Amino acid sequence: MIARTFWAFSRYRLRSEPLPIEGSAVLLGAPHTSNWDFVFMLAICWRHGFSPSWLGKHTLFKAPFGPIMRALGGIPVDRAHPGRLVEDVVSRVRVGKHFLVVTPEGTRARRKLWKSGFYRIARDAGLPVVLAYVDSATHTAGLGPAISLTGDVGADMDVIREFYADKRGIRPDGFTPPLLREEKARPALDG
Repeated sequence: MIARTFWAFSRYRLRSEPLPIEGSAVLLGAPHTSNWDFVFMLAICWRHGFSPSWLGKHTLFKAPFGPIMRALGGIPVDRAHPGRLVEDVVSRVRVGKHFLVVTPEGTRARRKLWKSGFYRIARDAGLPVVLAYVDSATHTAGLGPAISLTGDVGADMDVIREFYADKRGIRPDGFTPPLLREEKARPALDG
């Protein structure tokens, strides 16, 4: 009911492709340029009938909001000590139907590279990657296609780049174009 109300009053329209997957998936939340992206992510997922888990910086989980963030599916990440994060998350999502939202930019500010945790989690767990988005140019948000990673990081990222090429976040100047450190000798993309 909360999601239906959100979409009824939002200036944005929900435009999703049918979810062609059974079981778990990693959802990419991009562009991640505003705190509103969190609200959109929950509204998209809840409208599609599932409650996601999501990775967030550990400071979001301090009092007084920590219990609320955990109840909304949050998994704290200490960026200074990521340690076994990928292994821990993979073990959680391998069981049952589980949707894990990852913002690969890692922050709302523009950076040079995306963080590769989403790729390693999806690859190690054998999960598809669903491309979710918020696009201020068209005032739409939703779920895009699900892709299966091939292990060829450059080719997989080319598919992701193509999808996000025309997407603009709520604050377009904060979008980090999709590029991973693991890609071999690729020129920096300016988006």
